[in-house]
Amino acid sequence: MNELVNKFDHIRQEAVAALSEARDQAAVEALKVHYLGRKGVIPGLFREMGGLPPQQRPQVGQTANQCKNQVQAAVDEALARVTSGGGGGGDAAAELDVTMPGRRRRIGLKHPVSQVMDDAIDIFRRMGFVAADGPDLETEYHNFDALNTPADHPSRDVQDTFYLPDGRLLRTQTSPVQVRVMENRPPPLRIVCPGRCYRRDTPDATHAMNFHQIEGLYVDRHVSLADLKATMTLFAHELLGPRVRVRFRPHFFPFTEPSLEYDFSCIMCGGDGCRICKNSGWLEISGAGMVDPAVFHAVGYDSEQWTGYAFGMGVERIAMIRYAIGDIRLLYENDMRFLRQFN
Repeated sequence: MNELVNKFDHIRQEAVAALSEARDQAAVEALKVHYLGRKGVIPGLFREMGGLPPQQRPQVGQTANQCKNQVQAAVDEALARVTSGGGGGGDAAAELDVTMPGRRRRIGLKHPVSQVMDDAIDIFRRMGFVAADGPDLETEYHNFDALNTPADHPSRDVQDTFYLPDGRLLRTQTSPVQVRVMENRPPPLRIVCPGRCYRRDTPDATHAMNFHQIEGLYVDRHVSLADLKATMTLFAHELLGPRVRVRFRPHFFPFTEPSLEYDFSCIMCGGDGCRICKNSGWLEISGAGMVDPAVFHAVGYDSEQWTGYAFGMGVERIAMIRYAIGDIRLLYENDMRFLRQFN
């Protein structure tokens, strides 16, 4: 009997001492399991009491209950101490040095592509345009047929477009958004369509398989090519500065007639010629034109009553011009040394 009583006294002292040294909640919980858990030390000693003679059990039982209660009280005290903020048992305020500098958290910055896209959308909004969005997965009708693109056009080949087994495709431009808006809204309307596009291009310094575009559409009565030129000139001045000039060149697109391409004067050399503009003084931006009557017919607009213009440009292209970036792949390599430059 004396041996079992001594064991309870020893375990009680050992547990109380260990719990007084515990520095965190995890340590207290571990000691609680070790001494009071189902397979702990104290329940094990209680099981040994079953082999004692009946006349000895009351005295040993009293010692056992005192041991268990004192260890449980020590556990509660230790938990209160470590969860109150004191940690090591001292006063929390005494351990806090308010003269130490705080931990400064680095604030994230916008990606240069996001910066250009947001700035461009803000400029067009000030001109009365409304942003519109559409799905990245498109039907062949909205991406090609409704935009007057013939079945034998090279852009419809599998070498240029990502097709899915169900016949849908990853949109090659954001022009399908214009079609969807015109199908659901009567004229007049003035929208810009920012978004991601996909093409089977071989990645190099100026091409990528996924990129961003901003396309615009303005439909109303008596819209002319002069309105388009004025819009693109104002956009260039707002985005790149008042000294930027705009040049328009004849071109062909299936969904506009007449069609044209437009260039901005090089912001690096002021149009004198440099490495960035290949000594031409001009930087190619993208295409535009008056909406082809066949597109109006596809969406149910009366081309005798309504006219309009459409334009589009690559966001990465604008970012490369704006920030003098020589390789489009730098925008997507996630090199923080490069991206931190754009604040």
